[in-house]
Amino acid sequence: MEERSNVSLPQMSKTMQKGVDLSDTLTYNSSREDLTIPEYGRAIHTMVQHMLSVADKAERTKCAEAIVSVMGSVVPPEGTEEEGLHKLWNHLHQIAGFQMDVDSPFEVPNIEDKFTQPERLNYPNETSRAGHFGRTLGSMVEMAKKLEDGEEKSILIVKLANTMKMHFLTWNRKTVERSFIAAQLKELSGGALTLPEDAELESTAEILRNIRKTSDALNLKRTGKKNGKKNHKNRRR
Repeated sequence: MEERSNVSLPQMSKTMQKGVDLSDTLTYNSSREDLTIPEYGRAIHTMVQHMLSVADKAERTKCAEAIVSVMGSVVPPEGTEEEGLHKLWNHLHQIAGFQMDVDSPFEVPNIEDKFTQPERLNYPNETSRAGHFGRTLGSMVEMAKKLEDGEEKSILIVKLANTMKMHFLTWNRKTVERSFIAAQLKELSGGALTLPEDAELESTAEILRNIRKTSDALNLKRTGKKNGKKNHKNRRR
């Protein structure tokens, strides 16, 4: 019979590990350097560091092109093909700390542009007197005020009144009096636009029906094939 060894597994493990540096066997991301663009992952960043260490510029360029191809598969860019490729190369320069010397198909981005604060957008400060009608309708009212009196202006006033009624009913699914819309139009236009006495507006029922149709169509588009499959199953049952 073979003699069994008296060395236990823990002792054997310690014997095998003796004199071996195990400091790099288990590492955590918290102990590593932060990623410049985390979306691409640490492997891409490691590739970039290798690319920077390549001495020959032609080889560096080939390596950069290969990395861009991998980056595009990891995080597919949006926009046109050229716009997406440009974005990937910009991200590659950023990951490389803007120290990459390769033959790039696009202009090398300036590091100062990344840290330059953009100009403040000039947002409109005025407040809408009737928010439920929207700012676009206010612009249409201003255009109508510039028209000369005549048939064209009268038609536009009626269309504006119908639009105002539709916007009102979108947020308040109740009846709205014709006199209220006429008063609101006169107020918004500063008294320049008056709804003709013989003008007939669309009925509340018709407007609400159209609003419901639009809402149902949008809901159907959002749910897509999922609801379609469910409905199909229900039919089969």
